[in-house]
Amino acid sequence: MKRFLKINAADNVAIALADDLHAGETLDVDGVRVTLREDIARGHKFALRDLSEGENVIKYGYPIGHTTAAVPQGAWIHSHNLKTNLHDDLEYTYAPKVYDIDCPKSDAKVMGYLRRNGTMGIRNELWIVPSVGCVNGQAQAIAERVRRECDCSHLDDVRVYTHNYGCSQLGDDHVNTRRALAALVKHPNAGAVLVLGLGCENNQVLALKEEIGTWDDERVKFLIAQEVEDEIETGFEICRELVERTKADRREPLPLSYLKVGLKCGGSDGFSGITANPLVGLFSDWLIAQGGTTVLTEVPEMFGAETILMNRATDRAVFDRAVHLINDFKGYFRRYDQPIYENPSPGNKKGGITTLEEKSLGCVQKGGAQPVVDVLRYAQPIAKQGLNLLQAPGNDLVAASALALSGCQLVLFTTGRGTPFGSFVPTMKIATNSQLARFKSNWIDFNAGTLVEDEAPQAVLARLIDKVLATANGEHLHHEKTGFKEIAIFKTGVTL
Repeated sequence: MKRFLKINAADNVAIALADDLHAGETLDVDGVRVTLREDIARGHKFALRDLSEGENVIKYGYPIGHTTAAVPQGAWIHSHNLKTNLHDDLEYTYAPKVYDIDCPKSDAKVMGYLRRNGTMGIRNELWIVPSVGCVNGQAQAIAERVRRECDCSHLDDVRVYTHNYGCSQLGDDHVNTRRALAALVKHPNAGAVLVLGLGCENNQVLALKEEIGTWDDERVKFLIAQEVEDEIETGFEICRELVERTKADRREPLPLSYLKVGLKCGGSDGFSGITANPLVGLFSDWLIAQGGTTVLTEVPEMFGAETILMNRATDRAVFDRAVHLINDFKGYFRRYDQPIYENPSPGNKKGGITTLEEKSLGCVQKGGAQPVVDVLRYAQPIAKQGLNLLQAPGNDLVAASALALSGCQLVLFTTGRGTPFGSFVPTMKIATNSQLARFKSNWIDFNAGTLVEDEAPQAVLARLIDKVLATANGEHLHHEKTGFKEIAIFKTGVTL
């Protein structure tokens, strides 16, 4: 295994890949001899030459901030001597850049469930969706009785997606909740859905139906608790009929073009932009070449690297929407008097990430090199095949839920620190380093850390493709086995 890495020829820092880089040791970094002035932790940066105060620190070939004091060659570079260059809204110029991407075609199929509306599910589950948090308990009681009294052996899960919203909300929050729940109801991973309302909430079932638009009335049912004597008994009877309907569902071979995959990172570390994120970028390029779709979100973690995505927009209209996506999110921070660049998190910093642009330059690599075909608002359905950008924050569960709400059947979630959570669709945890993969084998589904242990990128990509297809074909991930599956709705404003 390599002990350190200079990522780009233009970089003036290198990254420690091992825990044994100690003060006084002399390293040969691309022909330059560097004597370390202090111990360098795994994932952290050290200077390859003397840097003056105010000089840009270069990583991935891009500035990730500037020094706040002179930094001698071999010194550790982190929060004590590096500060972001980022500031408020920028003026952007569309400079289209097209990459030559060589991805071989595959004749692989996805064994999915073809729904009546032409979409594909990779799970067959019964969901109960409360229109308002007031009926979470009743929904849980119905689900428990279904699991206890019905033969659900053919289903992947019987699940209530509880939330605290649906009433006392105003403006965008009310709109977001209704959009999110409508998208949840229509998601193809659900073979059947019961929508459970209360009756007096401001997210009225009638309005929710209008947001849903069209649905399969044999598989989606509605119940308003205040309109029946015993909502648990009535809900159970509805669900019992739905369970019976799903017994005829069968997987069938479908083209890879049906597959829509969300791209997310969380608990990032100094390896994220070296291993897991570039690997997911290779997968994104491959899937799009097969006619499939990927979606990239976490808008605040595009700040500082946004032009890489903007310049891959397929046309000026997509570019303009990408600019609005970035500047609108900065405006969202300002409306609440919050600093735009209060990022990375404590865990990110411990893992070696110092500034937001450093984090973002690693984050956007999940989007590979294919053109950006569309920019989606929160919970907006995917409409175009290819790489899409989506409005959502960096929060792990909110962003992963947003990806699924737009129609992704699966989320690839890269992590250097680890997390056990899962969204309401399969959420594959991809470790950036082998230590995490070994230590948290009950959380991690795939190890990308071998990329710095001399396994060829194409070999790791082949393994990831196999893992994604196995998951799409029905193999359960760790969070599915433990039942850690949730939804989080994006909230931005006042609650009455």
